[in-house]
Amino acid sequence: MNRAELTARREEIAAEYLKPAAERPATTARGVHHVALICSDVERTVQFYDGLLGFPLIEMFENRDYEGSTHFFFDIGHGNTLAYFDLPGLDLGPYAEVLGGHHHLAISIERPQWEAARARLEAAGVETAHVDGSSLYFRGPDGERLEL
Repeated sequence: MNRAELTARREEIAAEYLKPAAERPATTARGVHHVALICSDVERTVQFYDGLLGFPLIEMFENRDYEGSTHFFFDIGHGNTLAYFDLPGLDLGPYAEVLGGHHHLAISIERPQWEAARARLEAAGVETAHVDGSSLYFRGPDGERLEL
């Protein structure tokens, strides 16, 4: 499809599915329960999310699907959690970068906490991109793309 066709198709989809807020049905979802990612270092990941970003570690246990692997969760608010696995000894080879890939994870936080997180990230030397005064983009310890 060329750009005009893509634009026309986007408009058709929006016309069919995108309703004004007052006309939209309530969602059947309760929110994100968790997003699971793979890390290379459990302690470094805990230090980043719990220590640097202030997302408390709330669970940690052995992964039932991979002996020796740790499965752990962080509270990211409103009943949502961020989950991680490590896979010690597993050689992902050329697929290490794309396995479990995602574009970015956006986490909603109140403005005062956003400002504090921004300051902590910058003080820790984490490269950030600030967009539109409301979105802060950065990478986690394993290169995962995040937005606050």
